[in-house]
Amino acid sequence: MTITKRKKRKVNLKAKLDTQFSLFIRARDAMPSGYAKCISCGKIHFWRDLQCGHYMSRRYMATRFDEDNCHAQCVACNMFNQGNIQGYRRGLLEKIGEKRINLIEVKAMSMTRQYSDFEYKELIKYYKLRTEKLRKEKGI
Repeated sequence: MTITKRKKRKVNLKAKLDTQFSLFIRARDAMPSGYAKCISCGKIHFWRDLQCGHYMSRRYMATRFDEDNCHAQCVACNMFNQGNIQGYRRGLLEKIGEKRINLIEVKAMSMTRQYSDFEYKELIKYYKLRTEKLRKEKGI
C-alpha cells in the first residue's frame, strides 16, 4: 500500500471517529427530553442541532477526543463566536472544576498524540456502542 493510500485511510478514520465522538458528546450532554444546554452560552437546543465543542482546539490531538475537553455547544458559539472560549471556561468550571480544566490545558500543551489505525477503529466501535446505549437510556 502506498503512503498516500495509508494517509487517506488514516484521515478517513479520524473523520469517522470525529463523527462518532461528536454524537456521543451531544447524546451524553442531552437530557432525557433530547435537549441540551450549550456549555458556553447556556441556551437550550435539541441535541442533534448542537455541535461537539472543544475547550482546547481540535488541533491538539492529546485532547481532541478527551471527554473533559468536549461538550455540547451551539453553532453560534462554536462556529461564529470562535468557540466563545470565555463562556466555555465558565461552563467548564461549573461542570468539572478548576483542577480538571488545568489538566486539560497541560495535556494539550505538553503532550503529543498519534493514533494507529487499530486505535481509531477501536475508538469508533467504543463510542458507537456508548452512544447507542445513551440514546436507548434517554429515549433520544
